[in-house]
Amino acid sequence: MNPQELQKRTKQFAALIIKFVEKFPHSTAYNVIGKQLIRSATSVAANYRSCSRARSKADFVNKLGIVEEEADETLFWLEMLVEADKIKDNEIQNLLKEAKEIVAIFSAAHKTSKRNYR
Repeated sequence: MNPQELQKRTKQFAALIIKFVEKFPHSTAYNVIGKQLIRSATSVAANYRSCSRARSKADFVNKLGIVEEEADETLFWLEMLVEADKIKDNEIQNLLKEAKEIVAIFSAAHKTSKRNYR
């Protein structure tokens, strides 16, 4: 997957998360988790996009680390919805699968970029 395709994929994932959260009923728990979920998912897309504008290899490695952290946080919030019985497991499976794949992609990319930087 090339960088442009990955930018598109992360942006589409963020859009899916926004649509998903907009369907939440109004409650304190949903409001808090929904805001965190949107913040972290959109941060994945925005920070990956900023990787293409890195000023140095060190800056690229740092930005990629932020993407990895935000992807993992997004996965955390999705898992929290399931574990707190706020969302039925079948309603969230595609998002969980995509989040896990994105975490795996950026974990591997971050590890590789750190190794190549040194």
